[in-house]
Amino acid sequence: MKSYRKELWFNIPQRRQLINITSEVEAALRESGIQEGLCLVNAMHISASVFINDDESGLHGDFERWLEKLAPEKPYDQYAHNGYEDNADAHLKRTIMGRDVTVAVTGGQLDFGPWEQIFYGEFDGKRKKRALVKIIGE
Repeated sequence: MKSYRKELWFNIPQRRQLINITSEVEAALRESGIQEGLCLVNAMHISASVFINDDESGLHGDFERWLEKLAPEKPYDQYAHNGYEDNADAHLKRTIMGRDVTVAVTGGQLDFGPWEQIFYGEFDGKRKKRALVKIIGE
């Protein structure tokens, strides 16, 4: 069995953003040479997420509004975590959206259903962050 590892780096200028990383993951899969196996993609920061969904701007706006209702950024003092940092809401949003995804690899392709895309969700940006792509198989 072969194993391949690649880090994807992001430097998001605002606090929150959803980025479609499907093409970067597909490029990593091609680089790996793996035809059959599994591809794991996970956020390597506790205030970011990786998830699968549709690449549709209305849905992305819905995510933003929904997450902000569930874990509003402000007022900062509503959270016991906030003291030195002001990112408690980002930790909660990450928990809701998830840490990672695993996608089957079949015939050298990500084995998606209709409309499925992989996203990196940043909830506490303004600095360099990364996601891990780990592919195993033959």
